[in-house]
Amino acid sequence: MSSGYTKAILALGSNLGERNDTLSTAVADLVDPPEVRLLGVSPVVQTKAVGGPEGQPDFLNMVMAVETTLTPLELLKHCHDVEQKHHRTREVRWGPRTLDVDIIVFGDLVSDDPVLTIPHPRAAERAFVLYPWSLLEPHAQLNGRSVAELAAVAADMPDIRRFDGFGDVAGVPATGAVE
Repeated sequence: MSSGYTKAILALGSNLGERNDTLSTAVADLVDPPEVRLLGVSPVVQTKAVGGPEGQPDFLNMVMAVETTLTPLELLKHCHDVEQKHHRTREVRWGPRTLDVDIIVFGDLVSDDPVLTIPHPRAAERAFVLYPWSLLEPHAQLNGRSVAELAAVAADMPDIRRFDGFGDVAGVPATGAVE
């Protein structure tokens, strides 16, 4: 990393609209300002919704690594601005959404701030975050444990499928899920 930059892991998810296009555009939007530099992106995976209302469309999820000169709260605001650009609404907790962007880790910061808890309080239990992260960074650790090992035992791991990017129309993959 360059001097003055902090590495952060961001998790992105979408289960409404043109999910794959939304994720691609969101990555570009997130690294648009010069204060945020892209280090890498994971493959996209398709998952069932975890929590929230029943009957939601499947999510596409991915993880990206960035380095930034923004503070954690400035990065959170930037993530929320990008969500708004993609018409994110917050009507139902864990409900369907066009875009969700979470800060998973921010350098070595540990914070119990109610506005931004870092590491993300539920990340260690969610394969839809851990598995793509392990594909991006095979040796990554969260809370002192391997993200790959955490993914393997996460309750939602059996529902994860690789997504090849084809056939995604209004959140319904025609042929896009690859086993």
